[in-house]
Amino acid sequence: MVRHIVFWKLADEVNGMTKEEAAQTIKEKLEALVGVVPGLTKAEVNFVMPGGKFDVVLVSELESKEALAVYQNHPDHVAVKDFVHQVTIDRAAADCEV
Repeated sequence: MVRHIVFWKLADEVNGMTKEEAAQTIKEKLEALVGVVPGLTKAEVNFVMPGGKFDVVLVSELESKEALAVYQNHPDHVAVKDFVHQVTIDRAAADCEV
């Protein structure tokens, strides 16, 4: 199994959407990918406590490295990434086998 963890710093406002609205939309869109993207078994988005470098964190689990590659290029995930890139200003990520 592979754990894929991503942190994002959100822009204060993008296209009339507040940081809080953007965070909630990211949560809804990413968590909805479970059952859609083959090999994605878990996607949990949480809001980081105020005062930190990042605002939102994704903790996801995939069946294998191959499933992670499928996830990265799956059209539904790519659509979510396109939205995320519009509302974020910084990102950090890590993948690990568990």
